[in-house]
Amino acid sequence: MNADVRKVIHEVAEGSSAGRLPFGQVVGLLMQAGVESYVADYRTGKTTYYLPNGETESVDLSMPDVDIAQAFDAPAIQAAIRGSQQGIVKYPEFKRLSCEAGCVGYTVWIAGRHVTYFGRRGETHVEKFPN
Repeated sequence: MNADVRKVIHEVAEGSSAGRLPFGQVVGLLMQAGVESYVADYRTGKTTYYLPNGETESVDLSMPDVDIAQAFDAPAIQAAIRGSQQGIVKYPEFKRLSCEAGCVGYTVWIAGRHVTYFGRRGETHVEKFPN
């Protein structure tokens, strides 16, 4: 993987984890770097970024000290998403809220312009990127 792309991925991951970079900026920077999608896996504490040529880069994902709920609560996830879109909920808080809503992870489809959130039993919620 190109060193510049790897650097962008790590800077974006760190900035997001610290609550400094909002989701829209994260997506924009990753798109410019050529990332087509990424998966945040709350159970492994890793985020894996995918390039169109098959290369990947995994980064540790700091997780809140809360258990992931057993039941998937799509309305609670939507509320966390709306808070994030409004700038009220930063990524550290978003992870906590989504864990409490039973989300075990999500895939950001940059090229497809949507995010798929998933629960323990295969439940999903798809959120399209705002225009």
